[in-house]
Amino acid sequence: MGSTNPSLGDPNPQGMPPVVHSLLPCRGRTDYSEKDNSATTHPILESHLCRTSKSAKLADRTTTATGAAAGFRYDELKMISGVSKPTIGVFDSGFGGLTVLKELVALIPGADYLYFGDTARLPYGSKSVDTVAKYAVQASHFLEAQSANFLVIACNTATALALDQITRAVKVPVIGVVEPGAEQASFASKTRRVVVIGTEATVSSHAYLKALERRGVAAREKACPLFVPLVEEGWVEHPVTEQVAQIYLQDAFADGFHDADVLVLGCTHYPLIKPLLRRAAPARVSVVDSAHSTASAVAQKLRELHAVAAPEGQSPQLKFFATDSVEKFRRIGPTFLAHPVNTVEHVDLKE
Repeated sequence: MGSTNPSLGDPNPQGMPPVVHSLLPCRGRTDYSEKDNSATTHPILESHLCRTSKSAKLADRTTTATGAAAGFRYDELKMISGVSKPTIGVFDSGFGGLTVLKELVALIPGADYLYFGDTARLPYGSKSVDTVAKYAVQASHFLEAQSANFLVIACNTATALALDQITRAVKVPVIGVVEPGAEQASFASKTRRVVVIGTEATVSSHAYLKALERRGVAAREKACPLFVPLVEEGWVEHPVTEQVAQIYLQDAFADGFHDADVLVLGCTHYPLIKPLLRRAAPARVSVVDSAHSTASAVAQKLRELHAVAAPEGQSPQLKFFATDSVEKFRRIGPTFLAHPVNTVEHVDLKE
């Protein structure tokens, strides 16, 4: 792989086994990267510098080995290979994708970022497949028009229902959140039995189930519809949320899955209640955060594409777009991003 690009993170900080990568238009696999829970935007570069000290905390129950499946067409590779500074577009139906953005900036401070939240049309979970695909393609085209040369679909529902349509519709590389989370869970599981929690739409799509089965891992998917409103209410350490988590997880780890040893957070809201979920899950269980595993997959792919790092010490630029109230986005966004969101541009996507 050559020398490490300091703006793309250490490709193998834990001494994980190397993985063969492919830049051909087929499914490749990425390497592994470390866990980082740092904050974002300009002061977040402090988190990048202190990542080494944080690695000492990796002995907790969050799994840290990360990989992801991602394949790109040859014309997509030419779009980003050797660019002076990657611009990564991040799309979600609302606010949860900001947890992915947080991880991306911590792992890849040498890029600029565009975040699009389709807040006027959330939740996607209640929409048809065709409607979700239409909305997701519109958002992706918008980010591409804003000069994004790499897209991250930071929405489990859009990834599960529309990733293929998005990939065909744009000319830049695209990564969703399902495959990275499934790959990390497969790497982490010794019993080859995994529990996935997510929204009704993500669970109904069976996207994680299929991705894990392709890796020889049995999975139980559990819909947890109360988590998103509880998180958006700010009840991340509330007794009610803890009680709900205990009920959900007790059911998920019963009836043949008592020996499951990995819990996959299949919704980008869930990292905010990860400490609570650790307490509610059996002690032996590792927690896989698809937000972090997706960011690691993007970092690896940029290394493969030889994307050029920004000059040392240069801060990433972050731009935010929302289809509904910018005031609400500024108010709720920091809960997910762990940093103030000061400027949000309103976007009106035509039906």
